[in-house]
Amino acid sequence: MSEFENRIYIDADRLAILENRAAELERLLLLVARPEGDAHPNVAVPYGAPEGERHAGAFRGGGGGAPAADGRTEALINRGRPGSRRPRRRRLLAHWRLIAAGMVALFTGVAVALVATRGSGAAWPASVATVQAEIEQACANPDVVAEPSGLNFACAKDTNQVLWVFALLTSGDNPNFVDQSTGREGLEPVQPAQGGDIAWSLNLHHPYDPANPIDSLAVAARAINNIVSGAALTSSTGSALIEPGLESKAANCQRYTGSAKLATRPGYPAACASPVTSASGQAALVSDVFQQWMDGTPSPIASEAGVLFTNADNPGNPQARAILASLPASGG
Repeated sequence: MSEFENRIYIDADRLAILENRAAELERLLLLVARPEGDAHPNVAVPYGAPEGERHAGAFRGGGGGAPAADGRTEALINRGRPGSRRPRRRRLLAHWRLIAAGMVALFTGVAVALVATRGSGAAWPASVATVQAEIEQACANPDVVAEPSGLNFACAKDTNQVLWVFALLTSGDNPNFVDQSTGREGLEPVQPAQGGDIAWSLNLHHPYDPANPIDSLAVAARAINNIVSGAALTSSTGSALIEPGLESKAANCQRYTGSAKLATRPGYPAACASPVTSASGQAALVSDVFQQWMDGTPSPIASEAGVLFTNADNPGNPQARAILASLPASGG
């Protein structure tokens, strides 16, 4: 019997310790939640009754100056005090609001950037993608470079859009295009006779076919490069015949590079001493090539080639959109 009573007292003492710790924890939580003070009438506080009274009180369910906090202490241990969780909810809600605001700002910025770059949904005709793939094949021909300078403006990575721009302006990117007034055929502005003359130097595996887009683009690339840098040919008498290009004139170099200085060497046409790298200089060069190739083209129309060339990555440009809207569906 005495052993049973001692065990009950030990258990009661443990419960009293838990009650004290729970009450102290509740008080500390309220101090964090309400730093203005800890005088709260509904807060359980540890009591300091004598050891024997604590044991007896715990066994009897009360007594000795200890508040009757058994039920509330049990709820605190099992579920926690509701008021202690509210500030955390508020902080989490504030963080989620900041995250949501950041996401809205990010999506807004992306949308603005897309609108700015695409320009009201403007896009190149679907045929441009087809011609771009054909340009890769045509430019794989190593003989499209100008001779003897080796210039390859038409197929260089940063300037090869000149090929599809010319094709778009003159044929609507249609390899079966035929200009009834001149007899010109194919994707690019190359006369059949001119294409045949150029084709032999490209090592084509079959006679030049203006309706074959690869042939047409390869011939066009070689012609553009020769127009820009000039060419060194052999005359019928066997002597060297040097034909100047657009870069062989000091005035042109001034427009393209900002410097009229020319570089010369025996057996080569003169060329601009500085490379043509600026957007305005390249646009002027492309316009001049187009006008020389399409003999008799008015300067305002030739300048459209330069505008499209410069805005190859920005079909939403107002000038580019206006040019696209004015192109005839047939490209003729």
